[in-house]
Amino acid sequence: MQIKQYRSQFIQALSAIYDEGEAESFFYLILEEKKQLKRIDLALQPDLVFSEEEISIWNAILEQLKLEIPVQYLLGKTHFYGLEFEVNENVLIPRPETEELVEWIVQSQKLEVRSEKLEVGSQKLESNKLKILDIGTGSGCIAISLAKNIPNAEVFAIDVSEKALATAQKNAVMNQVEVYFIKTDILNINDLEELPTSNFQLPTQFDIIVSNPPYVRNLEKEEIKKNVLDNEPHLALFVEDDNALIFYRKIAELAQKV
Repeated sequence: MQIKQYRSQFIQALSAIYDEGEAESFFYLILEEKKQLKRIDLALQPDLVFSEEEISIWNAILEQLKLEIPVQYLLGKTHFYGLEFEVNENVLIPRPETEELVEWIVQSQKLEVRSEKLEVGSQKLESNKLKILDIGTGSGCIAISLAKNIPNAEVFAIDVSEKALATAQKNAVMNQVEVYFIKTDILNINDLEELPTSNFQLPTQFDIIVSNPPYVRNLEKEEIKKNVLDNEPHLALFVEDDNALIFYRKIAELAQKV
């Protein structure tokens, strides 16, 4: 079957669940991953075909998409801030809004470095290591992106989930950065000095503390889309109805000390 013909069937099969643009984006994400072809390749070579075996693979993926399993989980990866990350049911799928948070930090550091260079004139600037802590790191997308884009950063990352940290560690290796990972429940820590570390020294002061913590109240679950509610880890999403800002308060409390 010609790929362009299957593309039409694929989009039509998902029309009851997703709008055409979203279904089409799924198609091209899978096409690039499974066949290393981009949209332009299909436009330039309209007679490209799928084998029977390939159609079977695509049909299996299609059935999972009909169950509203996120395409990122089906592919096992996603892109965030220009980098590739492994994702699975143990970590949230990174959102574009979180890229804005990373961009804010990266750009603010560029401005600070430029300001320091102006202050020292023609002298070579020897920047001290910038100490960054990411609380609730999940896939590691924030911590790893900051480590990759801020050359003088020393990045530490915390998560309560051992499985999430295992994924984050893989992502750090894949993106060739060093991030120091710590397993702990931040809600049970009264001071960052209590953090369990063995093979590295934890700073006594941090320049930046960043987090994208859980904040959705349990009572709001009915408003959450099925593909999120049924697949992404609730531990990283939801808080009790009567204490929605519990993580924000804890992070502020800890930040005041360091």
